[in-house]
Amino acid sequence: MADTIVDDRAVFTGFDSLTYAPRGIEIILPNSSEKHYIPDVLEELKPKVGMTFDNMDQAFAYYCNYAAASGFGVRKGTDSKTNNGVIKLKYYLCSKEGFNQKKKVDTLEENAKQKVVRANFSKRTGCQAHIRVELVQDKWNIYKFVEEHNHFFVNEEDMHFLASSRKLTQLQKHMIQSMAKINIGPVRAFNVMRTIFGGFEEVGVSKNDCKNFKREINLFINEYDAEMMVGNLMKKKEHLPDFSCEYFTDEENCLVGLFWSDGESKRNYQVFGDIMSFDATYRSNRYSMVFVPFTGIDNHNNNVSFGAALLASETAETYKWLLRCFLKAFGKQPDVVVTDQDPAMKKAIEDVFSGSRHRLCMWHVMHKLSTKVGVTLCNTTDFKQRICDIVWTDSLSPSEFEVGWHSVIQDFDLSDNNWLGDIYDMRESWIPAYYRDELMSGLMRTTSRSESENHFFGQVCNVRSTLLEFLTHFETAIESQRHNQRKNDHDTRYTRPQLKTDFVLEKQASQIYTKTLFLDVQVEIVGIEKCINVKLENIDGFTKFFIKDFDQLCNSYFEVMYRPEDTTIHCSCRRYEQFGLLCRHIFYILKLYDVKEFPRKYILKRWTREAVPNILYRQSSHSGFYTDLYDRNQSVVREIFAAQEYTLSRLYDDIEALSLYKEYVEAYKTKADELQYVVPPPSKRDRASELNGTCKYNKRPVRVPVGYKSKGSGVHNKRIKSKQEEAIVKAGKKSRQCQNCKEYGHYASTCSKPPKKTGVNTKEKTFDTMSADS
Repeated sequence: MADTIVDDRAVFTGFDSLTYAPRGIEIILPNSSEKHYIPDVLEELKPKVGMTFDNMDQAFAYYCNYAAASGFGVRKGTDSKTNNGVIKLKYYLCSKEGFNQKKKVDTLEENAKQKVVRANFSKRTGCQAHIRVELVQDKWNIYKFVEEHNHFFVNEEDMHFLASSRKLTQLQKHMIQSMAKINIGPVRAFNVMRTIFGGFEEVGVSKNDCKNFKREINLFINEYDAEMMVGNLMKKKEHLPDFSCEYFTDEENCLVGLFWSDGESKRNYQVFGDIMSFDATYRSNRYSMVFVPFTGIDNHNNNVSFGAALLASETAETYKWLLRCFLKAFGKQPDVVVTDQDPAMKKAIEDVFSGSRHRLCMWHVMHKLSTKVGVTLCNTTDFKQRICDIVWTDSLSPSEFEVGWHSVIQDFDLSDNNWLGDIYDMRESWIPAYYRDELMSGLMRTTSRSESENHFFGQVCNVRSTLLEFLTHFETAIESQRHNQRKNDHDTRYTRPQLKTDFVLEKQASQIYTKTLFLDVQVEIVGIEKCINVKLENIDGFTKFFIKDFDQLCNSYFEVMYRPEDTTIHCSCRRYEQFGLLCRHIFYILKLYDVKEFPRKYILKRWTREAVPNILYRQSSHSGFYTDLYDRNQSVVREIFAAQEYTLSRLYDDIEALSLYKEYVEAYKTKADELQYVVPPPSKRDRASELNGTCKYNKRPVRVPVGYKSKGSGVHNKRIKSKQEEAIVKAGKKSRQCQNCKEYGHYASTCSKPPKKTGVNTKEKTFDTMSADS
């Protein structure tokens, strides 16, 4: 191009020359003044009239390879069928064939006065290059080949911008789906692939291709969401030992309840099922189904999951069904059940878990305190501190608690607060003062545990997710939880704690308890130094000690009853009864009597190192079984990746060996290209179902819940708006018109109605086209 310098600025003056060389051989066709181009490629790559293929896919693949070498895009064109509906003729076209129809894209409401046209650029030039294949005696022959294009070709370094050159491989699709399990979306998945493969042009797809793929998967899932989730879990029930899955539907076959649990959860329940949390406060998906996890406490004092459920209806009958499913799967009731304040849940527990003690979660009750009494009162006075002092303690008797409660209510004039009155009426179900003598009662009032559980399952739940997305997130979270449990087991077995005293029972405790629990026991053993016996009495064969604990602010003494003959011992602090661990006051007496062996009767199996048998490899709930070809293929692919990673690591510093290995891989790559012709591409339904799970063609599939509304459901994270404000916002919203059905509020790509087809012209003047992916 010729430029003129004006005021130190370059000014364009004409098309004297181009800064790049057009790709292709320029020709002039007879009776045409326009420039045309033919690809500059090897002769053996060019299609030729008379070439024969076994099927249409082979013919299309051959033309695509030719186009990739030439520098133009390809798409599928029109076809012609016999009276029996069999395709007998097919066009494969240059992507620049035809012209875009002039159309206005409406971005406002249907009745809006102003119409806005979206700016758009056309890639079409009316190019006539194509091949036509025809079916002759079960073979597909190239009947016509038009080589000339009315445009020059894309440079080799820009080929990845052409739509026909971009295609998600099966491994890339699986990578996107795998990353979705850990909440990594398609855009970030593309960036990961870009980094791994070495640049944008090396990925083979664009960012939008990844987003469109995920959108197509979600569109498919929307129709079969419940059916695929139930199918996945029932497949596991069929093939995995000890896997339980139950569900029920309404008269419209909509999913109402779903429960599942695996063998490892059941083994954990047999050891840690003495206390169980049963929570129904999580909204897990776009259908407002309630996620109900069953959670216990493992031997590392961490949360452990026993099972899970989804409920569309929160009635007493629904909860009864769920608890019966749980009882059927696990075979026994828990000793203690901790729930929120749902009355329907309470009724179900009374009927089904009649042998369990029902307690309310203190964290859920106290979490509402600021909302129910006012943030100002909690933040500007000592009200919250005073109420917590009498609630979060087991040192008070019931009468002492009631005196303290009434004192707080009276001092802050809260006698008219209905919520405080309600939780006081049910005080025996959640105030530790009323059940401090019950076994393991101390595990029910840990704030950090409830917050940890709430955070853990809060990451799983997303009000916009599908059921399948929820299931994959849940399984990923459980896999992480079990990995941490195995890591804690490993650290316990293969590390030694640092002892802080010469007391023989401290060393024995380090060999009995898990790493986490031993640290708690060690604190008590070290605390012996803060204790002193001030008095003793002999009562009915027991020696009664009065222990002063200088770490405690109270002036009272802790009473320890001890009988040396059988090492029976009890302390008034009731630490053992509440947590299953001996206190410093008992350790003080055992040291005083020079006890050489840890009392076996006071060792709870649930806190020990070997509470769960030492299994070298525990299979997760979604691995270790292959019920179809896709599962087996994925197993082989993982093994190939592992072998490839090992090989490259060994050869990394040897360039000659790496080059030989590369030649070997390239040779097999050529062979794979030849084999690919034999395999016809799967349909979109097959691709979606194999990535997300089996979706059988069921005449009456399980449908997603319709018409149910969970308790407390509503619009999340949105303030209430007036009718006037809603009308103003609605009037200002822009709505895209669908160019397929002409309705408003969605796009043609997401339209549920079948696409409209344009007319077919068999005279080769124009060609009806469709996507290369169709």
